[in-house]
Amino acid sequence: MKQKELSDRTEILVRFNEADPLGIVWHGHYVRYFEDGREAFGIKHGIGYLDFYRNSLVVPVVSIQCDYKRSLRYGDKVIIETTYVPSEAAKLIFTYRLFKAGTNELVATGTSVQVFLDRDSSVLQLTNPPFFEDWKRKQALI
Repeated sequence: MKQKELSDRTEILVRFNEADPLGIVWHGHYVRYFEDGREAFGIKHGIGYLDFYRNSLVVPVVSIQCDYKRSLRYGDKVIIETTYVPSEAAKLIFTYRLFKAGTNELVATGTSVQVFLDRDSSVLQLTNPPFFEDWKRKQALI
């Protein structure tokens, strides 16, 4: 049986301060667009950063990868497609695809991995937190 896929698509406008003097978006902002995608995903699917915080956890990024395909420019609109990748391990994995709105050109792809740390002691959690397991059940991921 194919596992259910959870994703979100959100659109943002490239802001002036994200571009260099030639109007081209600095490469580091693409990673920030991934963050925008994770936040939109969390809002849509009920698993935002504050949910982890309320459960005494933080979820730092421990790995991020971005493959650049085309440049974005000041004033472009970007569609961020964020997809949750199910894992039995105690971590969050997302994939990303960035598209230029209007033309639907693929401009970047990427992945990120986050782990669960105790908010107060920074101890790595080796198992999925109960509230996260409950969320996965509600989403029909397990």
